[in-house]
Amino acid sequence: MVVTLEQIDEVEQELHRETTINEEYKIWKKNSPFLYDTLVTHAFDWPTLTCQWFPDVERPSNAGYSVHRLLTGTHTSDGEPNYLQIVRVELPNDDTLADEDGAAGDMDVDGRNKPTAAAARCKITITQKIPHEGEPNRARYMPQNPDLIATKAVNGQVLLFDRTKAPLMPKTADAPCKPELRLLGHTAEGYGLDWHPLKEGHLISAAGDKSICYWDIRGMSGKEQSTMEPLHVFKHHTKSVSDVAWHPMHTCMFASVGDDGQLCMWDIRDTKSSHPRSKVTDAHRGEINAVSFNPSSEFLFATGGANDCIVALWDLRNMKNSLHQLEGHREAVQQLSWSPHNPTILGSSSSDRRVHVWDISRIGEEQSAEDQEDGPPELLFMHGGHTNSVVDFSWNKNEPWTVCSVAEDNVMQIWQMASNIYLGNSANLISDMDIE
Repeated sequence: MVVTLEQIDEVEQELHRETTINEEYKIWKKNSPFLYDTLVTHAFDWPTLTCQWFPDVERPSNAGYSVHRLLTGTHTSDGEPNYLQIVRVELPNDDTLADEDGAAGDMDVDGRNKPTAAAARCKITITQKIPHEGEPNRARYMPQNPDLIATKAVNGQVLLFDRTKAPLMPKTADAPCKPELRLLGHTAEGYGLDWHPLKEGHLISAAGDKSICYWDIRGMSGKEQSTMEPLHVFKHHTKSVSDVAWHPMHTCMFASVGDDGQLCMWDIRDTKSSHPRSKVTDAHRGEINAVSFNPSSEFLFATGGANDCIVALWDLRNMKNSLHQLEGHREAVQQLSWSPHNPTILGSSSSDRRVHVWDISRIGEEQSAEDQEDGPPELLFMHGGHTNSVVDFSWNKNEPWTVCSVAEDNVMQIWQMASNIYLGNSANLISDMDIE
């Protein structure tokens, strides 16, 4: 076997990359007690491409913890079955941790970190596994009824499940996938999926077939109906459509972004035209992976670039140019999500293994030369606990500043940055590289 110089160079680059990742992880692990109030790592048997906190919470009296639920999936290989998963999470109360004098730390699930009070008292249990056709690329519950869950399947279909009608655990490994409804319209797989926050049953989906499908599941004709065609298919993008998002206040408006670099604003009432109401042709330098509206603002939204690694802020009233560009990621931005508790806080995850938390109210603040080396003033926090691309993350609506993030390394992390960071008693940015 002849080994070329190119192959040798590729092997050396990969070894260097792995060494860098391991070194950065060790620094992060060493510094984590100073960076977090809560930090828990859980290693699944398989990676999940999706995560979302359910909106409910239980606070048992005298239990010392609160009970939360997470929506996740599996991404298996070698013919292993895939599932949609409901995960129960017991998070210790702050007063419980104070009684135990617990510092933040990692759960020793994978043997890498020493557990401390918060991690040791956090219980994570898979309570329901629903058979799924291939890996769920994305899963999202309907806001008006969280028991109804839509997923993006690898065959392009959007599958609708009623969690209450599925067994808690499949009886056999080859148990069939039995969704309540199969939403048709796409001819390729994708990731973009969004339920309408105000109109029950309205759902949009984006895919690699350059299209956006729109359904209203309230139009189901009866129990015998197993499939549904879209109310309308929006076609304008010239390449794969990466993400879609409903406007949180204008009930007929949604946004889409794609690999063609286009940012489009659509009106669902305008079904006769193939053109969006407004668009930006080159919103980023290359592909765009994510779009997210600020839930507290009528005009503010953000997009995330794959090639330029930039998070761009936009004003809906004037999209000629972006308002500001948030720079800090070193690889493609994968996901965006605004905090449900603070209108100026935005999260972004990336292939660079990081989740960044931005505070846009700090844009333009003066910095010392030392602070400038850590990033712009609006970069509030950098979570560096993953060793692979962070594909999804979710803010907990019941526990402010608590985030769940998942990566391609099988790891799910639940974390809350140290309160002195967001209360303003520290430097603008605290990252895993600051303390050695």
